[in-house]
Amino acid sequence: MRRADRLFQIVQHLRGGRLVRAAQLAEWLEVSERTIYRDIADLQASGVPVEGAAGVGYVMRSGYDLPPLMFTREEIVALVAGARLVSAWGGAGMARAAAEALVKIEAVLPERMASRTGGIEIHAVAPEMTDEVRAHLDAIEGAVDGRERLELTYHDGEGAASRRMVRPLGLWFWGKVWTLVAWCELRQDFRMFRIDRIAGLEATGETFRLERGRTLADFYRMIEHRGPSGR
Repeated sequence: MRRADRLFQIVQHLRGGRLVRAAQLAEWLEVSERTIYRDIADLQASGVPVEGAAGVGYVMRSGYDLPPLMFTREEIVALVAGARLVSAWGGAGMARAAAEALVKIEAVLPERMASRTGGIEIHAVAPEMTDEVRAHLDAIEGAVDGRERLELTYHDGEGAASRRMVRPLGLWFWGKVWTLVAWCELRQDFRMFRIDRIAGLEATGETFRLERGRTLADFYRMIEHRGPSGR
């Protein structure tokens, strides 16, 4: 959990004027008590009216709330629609994060605007999505973020299988199909791999550095000149 998200969660747990011990906050947020003490100090320094002490517990004075976020109705529709699309078509981790983001947004919206989110009749259905594809999406997104090499077992359009060591660079969604944009070390070139054709995916634990000619920016420049490449 990012620090900003953790601070937000601490404020939410302390709302309502109830005394909460640091040990309980640490358990809920899966961090050490020392981390909670530092977070509380940072909240107090920023003006959040948290009172208490280590070993006793903490309480937030009643009447304090986060300032309401100001969104137009169209912006709220876009946020809800986006979250529901991710829930239907994204990885399992992406879907959970989208739902949690909506809860956070609703918590700090003015009451009049928050009541509208449940009435937005925009929905997404994805019967093509499988647990395997969702798991692969989450694993690949993590590897892109961590710049970790992946070993793929991949089936092309004719069903032929191959093993590929790749440097994952990004994920593209084409409406009903996700693809991985990667530098393929077998072909020594950029390739796009359909996620639903990945039969096996292994994290190698090996990281890679971005090198000139092998970055996502280089891929974009390439397709501008000769169109997408890969299978």
